[in-house]
Amino acid sequence: MKSYIPKIASNFLLILMFSLILGCGNRSGKILDETPTRGNIKIVVDESYQLLLDTEIYTFKSYYKYAEINADYTTETKAFDLFLKDSVRLMIVNHKLSDAQEQSLKNAQIIPRTTKIAYDALALIVNKNNADTLIRYDQLKDIFTGKLSKWKDINSKSAFGKLSVVFDNNESGNPRYIREKFSIKGTFPSYCHAVKSNAEVIHFVENNKNAIGIISVNWISDPNDTISHSFLNKIRIVSVGQQGDIAGTGEFRKPYQGYIAEGSYPFIREVYTISRETFVGLGSGLISFIAGDKGQRIILKSGLVPATMPIRLIEINKNK
Repeated sequence: MKSYIPKIASNFLLILMFSLILGCGNRSGKILDETPTRGNIKIVVDESYQLLLDTEIYTFKSYYKYAEINADYTTETKAFDLFLKDSVRLMIVNHKLSDAQEQSLKNAQIIPRTTKIAYDALALIVNKNNADTLIRYDQLKDIFTGKLSKWKDINSKSAFGKLSVVFDNNESGNPRYIREKFSIKGTFPSYCHAVKSNAEVIHFVENNKNAIGIISVNWISDPNDTISHSFLNKIRIVSVGQQGDIAGTGEFRKPYQGYIAEGSYPFIREVYTISRETFVGLGSGLISFIAGDKGQRIILKSGLVPATMPIRLIEINKNK
């Protein structure tokens, strides 16, 4: 009869070694207990998508009661910093990792996973009393490059004075997007400044008649959301002319869902989840949910355009 003692001893040593490895990586002494639908994680989200992610996380947790997801809504710069320092395993932003950032993670034997979840847009807003809501694309470029600084430069009949352009935060993705869009290498003109959040931009524009605000459209795109609806009542949304239409004779577009979907609004961007999970954990479960049917329907309802779910555009002719 063969002896199984050596095999049993070998298996015991393997189990002991595995337990020691888990113990070294988990100072609390507890065995890790996380699945795609259970666990406790912290994620970091560009503040532009707070309204959307609040709904996504709330709905996800309503299905999976043992899932705890704590979202830190912050600037794009801080989101990338936390992600690259391994303070969080998942971030939701509108900018991909650079080649150097991705290579740095790969050198650490981490393969980042990027998933496109939505199409978003920048919205330009003005004071409720400002009737100048049609601005040509070339005029906007001149505003951000310092060539145009007064409302009379936009409309000679305007009763308003010097422009006051306000961003949500100097470290957010919104000013970074404008810099890239108009190839701005230096600083913005002196009449451009920043506050601390998209909500503060809306409040600033509400109280300053000369202001133009730059925000993520998600903050004003869902009329069924109480916060979004209240903001819509405080400001006007600017319609932007098409690139190359210097005369302003073409069509002007607002950041409406249909124009984002067909690509005719000039300031469209993509929204991504970026994960550094080395196992199939709760972060992976949240990504699958957002990119799946239920999560994409939430995006559609929010006024953004789903990235993984086909949508059908319907043109309504009001003349018939």
